[in-house]
Amino acid sequence: MGRQRSSLGGLLRQVHVSGPLSRAVLAERMGVNRSTILALTAELAGVGLVREEPPSGVSGAGRPSLVVCPESERFWVLAFDVAVDRLVAARVGLGGPVLDRREVPRSRAGVDLDTVVRDLVAMGRELVGAAPGRCVGVGASYCGMIRPGDGMVRYGPELGWVDQAFGTELRKALDLGVPVVVGNEAHLGALAEFARGAGAGCPDLIYLHGDVGVGGGILVGGRLMGGESGYGCEVGHMLVNPSVSARPCLCGSRGCLEAETGEYALLDAAGGGGSVASVVRAAVAGEVWAGRAVAEIGDWLGIGVANLINLFNPGVVIFGGMLRDVYAVAAPQVGTRIERHAMPVSRERARLRLSELGWDAALIGAADLGFGGLLSDPVGALS
Repeated sequence: MGRQRSSLGGLLRQVHVSGPLSRAVLAERMGVNRSTILALTAELAGVGLVREEPPSGVSGAGRPSLVVCPESERFWVLAFDVAVDRLVAARVGLGGPVLDRREVPRSRAGVDLDTVVRDLVAMGRELVGAAPGRCVGVGASYCGMIRPGDGMVRYGPELGWVDQAFGTELRKALDLGVPVVVGNEAHLGALAEFARGAGAGCPDLIYLHGDVGVGGGILVGGRLMGGESGYGCEVGHMLVNPSVSARPCLCGSRGCLEAETGEYALLDAAGGGGSVASVVRAAVAGEVWAGRAVAEIGDWLGIGVANLINLFNPGVVIFGGMLRDVYAVAAPQVGTRIERHAMPVSRERARLRLSELGWDAALIGAADLGFGGLLSDPVGALS
């Protein structure tokens, strides 16, 4: 029975991540024969999770092989992304399409658990509304350190969240009768980029997410490094500048990667005021003051990336969130620091890439978190 659940979940995960696949491709990927794929597909189709249809765009003589497709409109999750300055909610179908979404600003007003939950629930109820199909889970991304299991925000320095029962309160307020799972935004972004984005096919990757601060997700052998208690990969608080002039960090230290490369650092280097986007646009337009500011940030970012390359020997380093825009301009400074400080044998195969999922990386990762129960035991989750 356990093996059958695993095989069903394995097949469903394949079409969830990759989209429509033929029986032949599924058999090859899963290492089983076609008769087994036929039986698994029939069982999943019997509960409505997949369907078989001719491949699109195929013409000519002969009967084309059918492909197995996820039923995206019939089964979906609610996905939430709680960033420092915005809240995003989406209804995401099996297979990954964003079927509907909402977004509202979040004021930087300190500990705002009640407000965040209220706004997320309001958007969630709008999305559920008269939507067809069935909600099978809820996944949420939060910009802080999350306790596995109950979604407690142990530490969110940007707005002072300490031991806030986010997951529990969101589950109670939504009252949908489905699991609510919470994860760290950079961890989820890393998993999403590995599954569907710039890190696809590269099981050893580092994802750097810039918002107001800087977060990180590190995959080794395709598995997220969570650490002893699930709070690993806090690369934003890696020391990169030990000098007495180092910028203070909200964590209480000085010279952290986040302090030297985050939003506050860029705006300070640019003379204060404006936004990250406006400074980057000015740098692209050739404004000297903006170019200098972005180059300074790129210099510190390169030191941090060089340290990570030496430690983890990744196949790809992905720049997401605000760092996606910064790296697009500061690539020369980042590259120079890597060449100067990363060991040649560690850096020779490391590719530096922009996030393909952009600001939606954490949201897509949260959706996959919400699908976790269904993908582990498809038939059991529906019963």
